[in-house]
Amino acid sequence: QVQLVESGGGLVQPGGSLRLSCAASGTIFSINTMGWYRQAPGKQRELVAAITSGGSTNYADSVKGRFTIFRDNAKNTVYLQMNSLKPEDTAVYYCNVDSLTYYSSSYRKTGYYYWGQGTQVTVSS
Repeated sequence: QVQLVESGGGLVQPGGSLRLSCAASGTIFSINTMGWYRQAPGKQRELVAAITSGGSTNYADSVKGRFTIFRDNAKNTVYLQMNSLKPEDTAVYYCNVDSLTYYSSSYRKTGYYYWGQGTQVTVSS
C-alpha cells in the first residue's frame, strides 16, 4: 500500500519561511511527477509547484521566485521551500503524485493520483 505523508506546516509571520516535506511510503520502484497543491477557504485547489522525475519544475506565477520545489528520489520525498511568505499563501497544502510504480506480491504495478492528508500553512502577524 502506498501512502503520502506530509509534514512541516504551521504558523509563520509574513516574510518568514517554512519547508514542507512529503514522503511516499511503500515498496516503491519509481515515481513520476510530484507536486504541491493548495486550497484556501472558499477557493478551488490550485497547483503550486511540480517536479518531474528528471528534475524539470513548474511553478504557479504567484509563487515564482519565492518557493522552490525539489526532491530526493532515494528517499521518495518531495520538498517545498517557501520563503517570503505572504498572508495570501495561507491554505492547506497537499502533496500529489501523478503516477508511480511499486511492488505488490512480487509484481510490479502502476498506481495513479495519490494525495497526502494535507498540512495547514498560516501566514499571519
